[in-house]
This record gives sequence, structure tokens and C-alpha cells, in this order.
Amino acid sequence: MLLSLALLFLVGILFKELALKIKLPGLVGMLVAGILLGPYVLGLLDYKILDISNELRKIALVIILLKAGLSLDLKDLKKVGRPAILLSFLPASFEILGYVVLAPLLLGVSYAEAALMGAVLSAVSPAVVVPRMIKLMEEEKGTKKGIPQMILAGASCDDIFVIVLFSSFLNMNKGGEISLSTFFNIPLSIVLGIALGIFMGILLMGIFKKMRFDNSIKVIAILGLSFLLVSIETLLEDHIAISGLLAVIAMASLIRYRDINTSKELSLSFGRLWSGAEILLFTLVGAAVDIRYMTKAGVMAILLILLALIFRTIGVLLALLKTNLNKKECLFEAIAYLPKATVQAAIGSIPLSSGLNSGAIILSVAVLGIIITAPLGAFAIDNSYKKLL
Repeated sequence: MLLSLALLFLVGILFKELALKIKLPGLVGMLVAGILLGPYVLGLLDYKILDISNELRKIALVIILLKAGLSLDLKDLKKVGRPAILLSFLPASFEILGYVVLAPLLLGVSYAEAALMGAVLSAVSPAVVVPRMIKLMEEEKGTKKGIPQMILAGASCDDIFVIVLFSSFLNMNKGGEISLSTFFNIPLSIVLGIALGIFMGILLMGIFKKMRFDNSIKVIAILGLSFLLVSIETLLEDHIAISGLLAVIAMASLIRYRDINTSKELSLSFGRLWSGAEILLFTLVGAAVDIRYMTKAGVMAILLILLALIFRTIGVLLALLKTNLNKKECLFEAIAYLPKATVQAAIGSIPLSSGLNSGAIILSVAVLGIIITAPLGAFAIDNSYKKLL
């Protein structure tokens, strides 16, 4: 396993730098490195690391969400409340609608299978979007109107909404029924996640004031609590819905709200941790991509993905109606909602492993979705924000 980690880090760094040299986002190089090292090309990674790949990716995601929370000004977020709420479900809903309308025509699947495909493909990637929004906040680009804060909040809730829909549509394709109580879990998960995170943040700040820990101990304590919050979500998922990742952001935001100086120090520390976690995250996402399914999807699948993104863009623009954003800023919001990677890598293969006839084509489209939208979205964000914000 140590050799596999060495390969992921070293080859990931190499390919990241090569991508940057040819003016591509570093994540493109890291994804390619993971694909090459993974079981579907060279097969150089130990199966043990592949078995825990999902947990390692979640650790990396926790680190960047902590960095995001420590950079998030709650006063700015309060200014953009309504559009942030709409962005958490409207773009994904419109993209799913796009798949329901177009997938039966282009790929010959049923409407139920098209809805499941849309649920897999419609989640925005926090791993791609969050670090870029943090960069904008640090450079104070669009922050006066709360644009990066709005995207960060909306994208974090977007994944909860999509995963609940995915579970419902998967059950429907297996012959079950969609329960209305399932959809109640969406707002419940968000509210309980935020409440739990705020409680943990207050508790943590109380401990920090009474016991003078140095910065490194604070980082370890926050990481430990964050892993606990994510674990609580898993432990209680059969009984009550709680978003562990939203709890992580809420806890970090509470720390910033209570003590901005401490939050700045911690943010720098988590920024350094992200340098390594980023490589691990994207190389492992690449390793999870089975490129054999790309050829099965064909040109129609590429056309479907691109057309569905138009539906998604309409959803973003509708969410921004009656805001003070100009046309350029609205365009940037639409661009920021393009990338897909982490959720698709995590759930793309579930329909196939569940024995659904449409599983192979859903996985094929999910793989293509990652390959097309993650580099495209990252490149578009990196090269447009200076002109649009």
C-alpha cells in the first residue's frame, strides 16, 4: 500500500505540473495520472488502497470543506440567502429533466432509467468547485455580491439533494416505490447538519479558550471532530438524515465567526494540508474511472451530456432571477456549476452492481461526464473569473 501511495503522490505531482505547463488545470493531470495507475489501465495500485479509496477521498474532501468554512463570512452568506437555496436544487432538477427528456431519444433507455442517469450526472463536484471559490474569496473577486459564497453554499447542498433523488430513483428502477418521506430527508439533513456543526463549533471554541492549545493541536482536534461528524451521518443513516459534510462547514464557519484570528491561522494550516490531499483526491477519482465504458457510450452520450448542461444552465439562471447580479456574473455562476467528478465516481457504478440492465450505459455516461466536465469546468472557471467578476 505504501508503494501505491508513493505512486499516487509522485506521479500525481508530475502530471499536475505537466498539465499546468500546457495551460490546463492541474486536476486534469491528476485525473490522468489516476486513470493510468488504476486497475483499468496499468493496474499498479494495491487493491487494499482501492478498497479504502472512497474513505480517502472523503478525508480529502473534509480538508477542503474545513478550509472553505474557515474562509466563509456568515454575514456575506446571509446577504445571498434566497439564490443560494435555489441553487441547491434548481440546476440539478433541470439537468435531471434534461436527461428524462433526451436520454430516451438519444440512448433508447426508459424514462425511469433516464431519471436515474440524471441523478448520477447532476451533482456538481465540490472537490473541483470549493477550492476555486476559496481562491476567489481570498482574492476578493465577486465577494461584494457574495458570488463565491453563494456558489459554495449552493454546491454543498446540491449533493445532498441529488443523492436523495438517486436513492429514490434507484429503488424505483428496482421495482420499488418513491416515498414522500424520502424527500423530507433533504431539508431535514441540511438543518440537522448545520445545527450539529454549530453545536460542535461552540463546544470546540469553549475548549480552545479554556485550554491553550498550539495551532497544530487545534488542527488535529478539528480534523478528529470533522471525521466524527461524517461518521455520525453514516451511523445514523438508517434512523435519521444528517449531512456530515454540511456539519463540517458549519463548524468551521462558527470558528471564524467567534475568532477570526484563530480561523486565519487554521485556514493557512488546512491550506497546506490541501496541497497533499488534493493530489490524493483527484488521482483516486481518476483510478475509480473505468475508461472501458467510454467506448460503449458513443457520440450520442457526449451529445446528451452537453445538451443536459444547457438545461442545467437554465436552472442556474432561473435561480438568479431578481438578484443584483449582472449578465457576466450570472454567466460565471453557470460556469461554476459545470464540473462533475467526486459524486459520479462514487455512485456511477451502483446501478450496474445492483444488476440493472441500464447499469452499463449509466456508468458509461458517468465516466464521460467526469472526463468532459471536470477539466472543462475547471478550465472555464480558472480562465473566466478575472473577466466576468
